This record gives sequence, structure tokens and C-alpha cells, in this order.
Amino acid sequence: MADNHLGEFLRTRRAALRPQDVGMASHGVRKVAGLRREEVAVLAGMNVDYYTRLEQGRERHPSPQVLDALGRALRLGPDARAHLHRLAGVAPGVRPSARAAATVSPALRQLMDGYPNTPAFVINRTLDILAANALTDALYAPFAAADNLVRMAFLDPVARGFYPDWDWTAQATVANLREATGFDADDPRLRELVATLTEHSAEFTRLWNTHSVRGKTQEPKRFLHPDVGPLTLTYQAFDVRDAPGQQLIIYHAEPGSPSAQALGLLGSVHASRRQADSPRHHGR
Repeated sequence: MADNHLGEFLRTRRAALRPQDVGMASHGVRKVAGLRREEVAVLAGMNVDYYTRLEQGRERHPSPQVLDALGRALRLGPDARAHLHRLAGVAPGVRPSARAAATVSPALRQLMDGYPNTPAFVINRTLDILAANALTDALYAPFAAADNLVRMAFLDPVARGFYPDWDWTAQATVANLREATGFDADDPRLRELVATLTEHSAEFTRLWNTHSVRGKTQEPKRFLHPDVGPLTLTYQAFDVRDAPGQQLIIYHAEPGSPSAQALGLLGSVHASRRQADSPRHHGR
């Protein structure tokens, strides 16, 4: 039997809600956490048998209207609702088998290099860093490898000191990765990454099993860099139109703030190190 991604998502999100969360009274002894199937069916205005078939994978083609009703019943946010539609194969303009390009265009690389005073990098749906400018290299220099945002957050021991709000970063990063399953749950890279992380990180496994979904848009983040100290940066995420699945992430600091000064210093420190490590310097 094919994987039941839609049913698994519905079941997990149902278990995350309590009757009081949706304004319902709780009756009788509850043997499992969360809402009962019949309660979700009532909230969504559908037959409980039909909803049960959806969870069990015996019904795999719900209409957009049914999915909208389930999204409201389960109190899903915009990203989670879009994810629900993708799992059911009814998201407009999305080909489930379409995989993001693994290379970044020369024009986009040139654009990133044109931002010398702010970190800019490109990621794919599995949060692999496909390309980065010099200041991104400087920002993530404490990590053994700046290759994948999820692996860095959970498997590199530097992460918990680098991210002062590590718990929040961990939750958001896993929710970002979970979004990828709606586009292509059978992506070999996604399966490989999840297998590695679940093998080596119990915290990743716990968060992954919540099925929380969240896309990257914009958000402030705090860092503690060993070279320049604390940084508070805000990122903006932009979809790369000619490479679906890729996003350009640009961080910036409030002009004139201590973080802006620290970011400028970080660029200078990194440039000096690169110059010191260059072959020309060693040949003198």
C-alpha cells in the first residue's frame, strides 16, 4: 500500500487539538490525546465514515471544498492549509513530482555577490544551501560545514550556542522541512536527510512527528557569533521564479544598530582571514 501522507497529517493534527481548543465540550473518558474523529467530522460538516476513510487512506481524492473545511476544523494556518492541499494533490499549479533544480544560475550568484554588506544565500526545499555570498560564509563559519540548515541545527554541536533561541529555531526549521513533503514526499534527498536526522537526533524525531508545517517568509533571528558577539538579523525569503523550489534568503540588520556594526565587523574579519589564507600571502 502506498504511503498515506494525507491520512498521517490529518491524524497528527487532530491529536494536537483538545476539545476546548475548538469550543467543544469533552464527554466521557478519552482514551487518546486530541479530538475524536467524529468531533473533527462535526466541525468540518462531513460524514464521520468519510473522514475515517480519509485518515485510513481508503479515500485519497477529497475535493478542495472538503480540504478547506478540514483546514478550518483543524485550525490550520495558511502554510499548513496549503500543505494539506498539496498532500491531496489538488494544489493549483504544483506538479508533485517536480524537483527543485540543484544548481543556482550564474545571474543569481552575481546578484548575491552584489550584496557585500548582508548575508544572502539560496536554499532548496530540503534546506540545502546551494550557493552563498561571502558574508554568509562569514556568518556560518563556526559550523563544520554550512551545507544544510537542518543538519547544522541538530547535528553540529556549535548550533546550541550559535542560536540563543535554539528551541524556536529547531521547531521552525523542522516545520520548514516538513513543507517539502507536500511537494514530493518521495524525494530521495528528503528521505535520506530525514533518515539521518531521525537516527542521530531524538529532538528532531519528536518535532518531525508533530507534522507542523511552516514556510519561510520573514522573521527576526538572533545569533551569537564567536567573532563579533550577538547579532539580531531579519530575513526575507524570495521564491526564485525560474527555479521552482529554490528560495533566495537575505538577512539584514537595522541600520545604525549594534547588529549592523557587528555585521560590518564580521565582514572585515572574514575578508582579512581570506586574504591571510590566500596562496599569494603564503608565497611571500
